[in-house]
Amino acid sequence: MPLVKEAKQLTSTETLAAVQHIRRMRGGSQAHLIRASDNNFYIVKFVNNPQHVRVLASEFLASRLGMLLGLPMPEVRVIDVSEGLISHTPELRIQSEEFSVPCASGLQLASRYVADVFENQVFDYMPESMSNRVVNPQDFPRVLAFDKWTANCDGRQAVFVRSLKERLYKVAFIDQGHCFNCGQWSFPDHALHGIYYRNYVYRGVIGWQSFEPTLSRVETIELSDIRQAADGMPEQWYESDRDGLARLLHTLYNRRPLVRDLITAFRNSSRNPFPNWVS
Repeated sequence: MPLVKEAKQLTSTETLAAVQHIRRMRGGSQAHLIRASDNNFYIVKFVNNPQHVRVLASEFLASRLGMLLGLPMPEVRVIDVSEGLISHTPELRIQSEEFSVPCASGLQLASRYVADVFENQVFDYMPESMSNRVVNPQDFPRVLAFDKWTANCDGRQAVFVRSLKERLYKVAFIDQGHCFNCGQWSFPDHALHGIYYRNYVYRGVIGWQSFEPTLSRVETIELSDIRQAADGMPEQWYESDRDGLARLLHTLYNRRPLVRDLITAFRNSSRNPFPNWVS
């Protein structure tokens, strides 16, 4: 049965409107935190970001696939950022040492902020001594299967979220823009691509069962599910290259049997990431 028939609707197809700029975010894509017309907060990446316009397409598709596989990733939406908001917000700019230009208006990528900005704390670092406070550590090997399938050429990005009233954290996986090799839409598989930079997150891996159910879902996902994950993507994000998008979706489908070999290459690497592997 196609996964999309088993899962709830992953994201609304209604286009949001940007209402209020909150702050600039860190990172090479120069994203911004923005309050949208649904009164929620989103990390917004712009088509004229310094990395590549297809970063928006890659993150849209990869995030929707990750959610479809049951991974804790933020919802992605299309958001309309008006020329008026940009012209009245001096901070909405793309900057480098050589130039500074306004962020583009029009349809941009919005990733739902992973926390309640008033009630939660978000950390991008978790010391090993506190790792027992993470309620879903089993999602690290699961997202590894996803990252190998999608050829995430960045390190695995994760944040740890907790309520101000709680001691426990939940990990969420953010920033899928470097899947499919960012804007290149190629798959240069490397043993150390797409992995989290600390080995301790993999200490619970004891065998192939540690990657389930994500691994089996990747291996059995249907082409119709992959195509549906791309529905609603603005053509500007992939430069109206419909043939290129079609090749990307078919390549993902054809890569399904490779994931175990790619995980094995990481297992056999100098990182020795799975010392407790027993089966």
